[in-house]
Amino acid sequence: MKKQQPQISEDKILETSWELLREESIEKFSMRRLADRLGIQAPSLYWYFKSKQNLYQRLANHVSKMILEEFHSEGDWKEQLMELAVTVRSVLSRYPCSTQLMMMTLPHEPDIIRFINRMLLCVESTPLKQEQKMQVVTTLVNYVFYFVLDNYQHERNVSAIQKDQDELPGEEMIRLLDSMSESEAGLFRRMFTNRLFELMGTDEAFEFGLKLILFGIERMIKEQEK
Repeated sequence: MKKQQPQISEDKILETSWELLREESIEKFSMRRLADRLGIQAPSLYWYFKSKQNLYQRLANHVSKMILEEFHSEGDWKEQLMELAVTVRSVLSRYPCSTQLMMMTLPHEPDIIRFINRMLLCVESTPLKQEQKMQVVTTLVNYVFYFVLDNYQHERNVSAIQKDQDELPGEEMIRLLDSMSESEAGLFRRMFTNRLFELMGTDEAFEFGLKLILFGIERMIKEQEK
């Protein structure tokens, strides 16, 4: 009896792609691995997506759609940008490798375009020039992207080190710092001893960086109003 081909759809492919990205990371992602997970031959995927890049575009579009659905703010430009940044971080943190996908794709999908347009609307009422408005949203979203990506990569690095070594990464770091002079690593040593590096990736660190950006934007607006 001939084995029946599994029923698939675009939604099923996208759902399985997220599962695979969560388990293996984007570096190991491939159409062949995806097809194996779906129980189909790799060429069958190309009936739905022309290439892996095309699939990445659709995944990034899905992330953009989720951001738009969850972003709700009717305040002034500062309140809108604050809420936007928090929403983007929240969505990116839930979808594995979504930051990389957003950075690897072009705005050639409808919800990605809507997302960019919504960001620009946040600052449309300000007296900034059009090119400055674009720079504002680019700077803000790049900050969020980097923050999420840096935390993701840090967790992967720590996990990899723990697999390779019998001791905790902190114990090796203490020995390294003890071997270095005050002029070489004094400030770093005190920050490490006071556990300040543990703030990396936290809500507190995110909000502080966001406030710095908003403060800079506010200064630019005041200069335009003079």
